[in-house]
Amino acid sequence: MRSANWRQYVRLICPLLLLAISAGQLQSQERLNILARARGTSAQSGQLVEIRIIIEQFSTREDQKALVDAFTRSGQTGLRDALEKMSAKGRISRIGSVGNDIKYIFEVPSTKGRHFRLLTDRNLAFGELYTGTRSSDYDVGGAELILTPDGKGSGTLLPACRLKLNKKKEIEMETFQNPWNLTNLVVSK
Repeated sequence: MRSANWRQYVRLICPLLLLAISAGQLQSQERLNILARARGTSAQSGQLVEIRIIIEQFSTREDQKALVDAFTRSGQTGLRDALEKMSAKGRISRIGSVGNDIKYIFEVPSTKGRHFRLLTDRNLAFGELYTGTRSSDYDVGGAELILTPDGKGSGTLLPACRLKLNKKKEIEMETFQNPWNLTNLVVSK
């Protein structure tokens, strides 16, 4: 069972990933190529994976509205369906693998560098779908990146999660496994 501290963390990060897009201006932006080291936590502790995140463009307010409406109307299934219909705004992959399209990217206004939030539909493996494993219910992935003015930074990667409403009608993000810490972020253009 997850600890109470972990649930508080997830309650904080979920609104940051999707619905607390309280506004910041969407800026035009150049392509960013970000290299990072993902470090497992808890059960994945000690595992290190090099990843590449490519940001081609930001999502629009129409994209935001489509996701919010889909989640409000049909929950996790609606959110997944809306993400599948969106065009790719970037890509995330382990070094040496094909990876996955990032469908929703926005930049949060920050005075301490750049702050990005990413959301995508997760590729489900044939085995997950065929055997109906519990992991197939966690069909969305997310990340938060914080880049300092010198082009370095840190972040959090949530590879498999699902969103749901709690008793207070607040959106929570439940993860299938623990988050991965992103360190040694290096940006190149």
